[in-house]
Amino acid sequence: MTTVPDAPPGEIAAQLELLRASLGATVPPKRVDDNLLVATWNIRHFGDLTDKWLAAKDDSPKRDLASLLFIEEIVSRFDVIAIQEVRGNIKALRHMLKRLGANWALILTDVTQGNRGNDERMAFVFDTRRVKPSGLACELVVPEEWLTDTSPGALTRQFARTPYAVSFACGAQTFILVTLHVLYGSSSSERTDELQGIARWLAEWAKREDSWGHNLIALGDFNIDRRGDPNFDAFTSTGLRPPKEMEGLPRTIFEEGKDKFYDQIAWFCEGEDTPLLSLRYDGGAGYFDFAGVVMSELDRTELSWKLSDHFPLWVEFLVGRG
Repeated sequence: MTTVPDAPPGEIAAQLELLRASLGATVPPKRVDDNLLVATWNIRHFGDLTDKWLAAKDDSPKRDLASLLFIEEIVSRFDVIAIQEVRGNIKALRHMLKRLGANWALILTDVTQGNRGNDERMAFVFDTRRVKPSGLACELVVPEEWLTDTSPGALTRQFARTPYAVSFACGAQTFILVTLHVLYGSSSSERTDELQGIARWLAEWAKREDSWGHNLIALGDFNIDRRGDPNFDAFTSTGLRPPKEMEGLPRTIFEEGKDKFYDQIAWFCEGEDTPLLSLRYDGGAGYFDFAGVVMSELDRTELSWKLSDHFPLWVEFLVGRG
């Protein structure tokens, strides 16, 4: 049986070199004691794995060792990455961690139960040479009194997929990442109450813990259609703001996703643009478009099952003394 650490066949190795060159031209390099690269990526149906370099037409799942090799290379460019759509079966995730090596670690939730949970977990994968857990790990659970609130727009149920928060340390800096995957539902209006509830929860947490300057960052798949729609307004209603550099960036590999705001990284701001962070953000943000770099012979739907239908988003913080 082929194992992931084996050297890939020549054609796959050549694609890997193309991917590395494209990543090098797009994502900032890691600089010791100087920067921090935080990312989020919804990896479609990230669960089982076919133990072949290239899955055959009749194989299931379609994600194979070549796909996983490319996913691992992308993940390795960041210091910590929140991954959504990790499934109950974590075979692909386990193999990816093995290939990343002993310096990489994982913090993972259990599956959110029920149909709305969709057999999904939340995960953080991180480079322990650059960041370390600093003690906090918790799920965001709606207080009971919120569920009896009858005011318009109030959340009347728990979050469909429980958001997950973990604190990390990078040098002298501590930051809390809250990852989420908002329920898509049958219409965009089904997401509004949940987004409003998440925004309220985070704002009250920040106030309670006096954490406005303690680098509270939300990231994940918010399933927001566009800036200025009711769902974007709900999420930003308590002061959360995505950086303006992310406006207009494609979120998915499909053409219709170019004007979407599904995936986001956001933090509380004073006014519109001043981050309430001790981490220094100087406008370094972007996405990585892997479509056309590897597996270019596939159509977009096929590619979505190999790598993902979403692009990874990233932000760069400066942690040096300068």
